[in-house]
Amino acid sequence: MNLRNTEVGTTGPYAIRTEHVDIPVGDGPPMGAYVARPTAPGPFPGVLVGMELFGVDGGVRDVCDRLAGGGFVALAPDFHHRTAPGSELPRDPAGRERGFELLGLMTRTAVLSDVRAAIDHLHAAGSERVSMVGLSLGGHIAYLAATEFDLAAVVVFYGGWLPGTDISISRPEPTLSLTSKITGRVLFLVGEEDHVVPPAQRREITRALREAGIRHEMVVYPGIGHGFLGTDRTTSADAWRRVHALLLTSAEN
Repeated sequence: MNLRNTEVGTTGPYAIRTEHVDIPVGDGPPMGAYVARPTAPGPFPGVLVGMELFGVDGGVRDVCDRLAGGGFVALAPDFHHRTAPGSELPRDPAGRERGFELLGLMTRTAVLSDVRAAIDHLHAAGSERVSMVGLSLGGHIAYLAATEFDLAAVVVFYGGWLPGTDISISRPEPTLSLTSKITGRVLFLVGEEDHVVPPAQRREITRALREAGIRHEMVVYPGIGHGFLGTDRTTSADAWRRVHALLLTSAEN
């Protein structure tokens, strides 16, 4: 494991330390990841943070830092590491277009291999219980990961493409069709006006979770669109309250 760029800061009840690490994944090059953790003696529960199309950028690192300040070891894997390692794409039309190009190069097998390596890294660091928080694309990955691994809880921020096979990681069968394999709790947070997760899809997701008997909550914020975390202060505050409550409860059970 390679460590670099270590920093110390404060983002909540705990002072935190951040670092970039390289995690072995199979026989190929290692996967980069951003890690934030409390400086206090542990152990602490682990949380994977699933990035958006744009990579492990400042917004994703902020999510990790906030989780670490609340008493978690937060790790954001670079899911672009096989095709464009270290990418931090601009949040503009060109960046979005490039992000979709890189998304098209992902495979379900590779992404699950990356998630497994990240979970193993957290376990090795002393986190007995691991959950996942995913943003948009990362929300889809978090839902997928919950069907494959024993995650204590999963928080999906506006995760799209779950009911269909529009993206490569939702193939060969739709990710939503795997819902019955989930063992942990699921919190799905989405805006009422989200064009990526429209009402019909929200109903499909809720129905799948209910029919599978998964402990879940679907929260729809009125008048809010896609990508609200960090941009809408009131909605973000409510979302973070729910996230922390779920992660703390799941870490204790």
